[in-house]
Amino acid sequence: MTNQNVVVPESMEIAVANPAPMFPYLPPKGGGASAGGVRGGFGIRRKCLPQLDLSENGGSGRINVWIETMEASSPKHKSAATLGVSASITGPHEHSTWMLSHPSALSMFDEITKALIGKQVVMFLDYDGTLSPIVDDPDRAFMSDAMRDAVRDVARYFPTAIVSGRCRNKVYSFVRLAELYYAGSHGMDIKVPAKGPSLKKPNGKAVLFQPASKFLPMIDKVYRTLLEATKSTPGAKVENNKFCVSVHFRCVDEKRWRALADRVKSVLKEYPKLRLTPGRKVLEIRPIIKWDKGRAMEFLLKSLGFADSKDVLPVYIGDDLTDEDAFKVLRNRGQGFGILVSKIPKETSASYSLQEPSEVMDFLQRLVEWKRLTLKSCTMV
Repeated sequence: MTNQNVVVPESMEIAVANPAPMFPYLPPKGGGASAGGVRGGFGIRRKCLPQLDLSENGGSGRINVWIETMEASSPKHKSAATLGVSASITGPHEHSTWMLSHPSALSMFDEITKALIGKQVVMFLDYDGTLSPIVDDPDRAFMSDAMRDAVRDVARYFPTAIVSGRCRNKVYSFVRLAELYYAGSHGMDIKVPAKGPSLKKPNGKAVLFQPASKFLPMIDKVYRTLLEATKSTPGAKVENNKFCVSVHFRCVDEKRWRALADRVKSVLKEYPKLRLTPGRKVLEIRPIIKWDKGRAMEFLLKSLGFADSKDVLPVYIGDDLTDEDAFKVLRNRGQGFGILVSKIPKETSASYSLQEPSEVMDFLQRLVEWKRLTLKSCTMV
């Protein structure tokens, strides 16, 4: 088995213009509810997360904004985040209003399944905070056996992809399900399932899609530099995710965040082709290319043969700021829906919400049971 590496120019809006389906699924027959009917245009719209300016001209003001963003992600701080970062919404009235716009996917399960009838569902799942709990040590973010079984069962009925900021090999070592698609490094490292004849190109070769391959030497150098620059900050952890670098500050004393910010900023001054975005107690350093989890989702849908299909219904479940790129794509398509995993109301482009990974597992299990009953009823007719 060989791999194909495809490099995408930075100026491209999407990876492949009208690609031929590489691993097509047969679309379902019949009609069904409109995908756009699943709260496609209902909810609080989230502002785009801008790139943080690390240039000299940004000065201390830019660093202060960065610090405020980091502080806003801390449980100690309930104030709205700056720069359009998913802002916490506080107060009973605001919480009730938010839940009206982003109801629980469990309480609205019947509404959701009505929209799935006659549709080819494609599942996209974040990993950390979605399939596994958020933990202090990112190397110990293990998913439970019960969650693994739930994901395995979902993949039996629907094409399923894991879309994570983690290195693809790392997230695979956690999930350990060969039948899934894996998009690591925020979608910059995509590999199709190793098994299944319907998932192969006509020439029988597996496909490895890496639009940021040319940045590998730069990412590796930045990783090693950041290791050295942050080693004096207790609790800081630098993770090499192949096409991006993550600086975890979950275990860093809040009083040291500003010093950590200064050190990271100092390193990134020398790399104008890299951008910085905040996540849940993590700082993500990525190449400046037009690629994110939303574009990765679109690429996989096109590769599956669903580029222009009206019968496909993508479902994306995630908890992080980087998942908003995928939620926004689904809203703009008016087809499919996003589910935000969060105990705290936030600005989001997702249509529904779940509070924690245990609810994600419950939702997946109910979805599998619904599909089984639907197929059983069809065979009895």
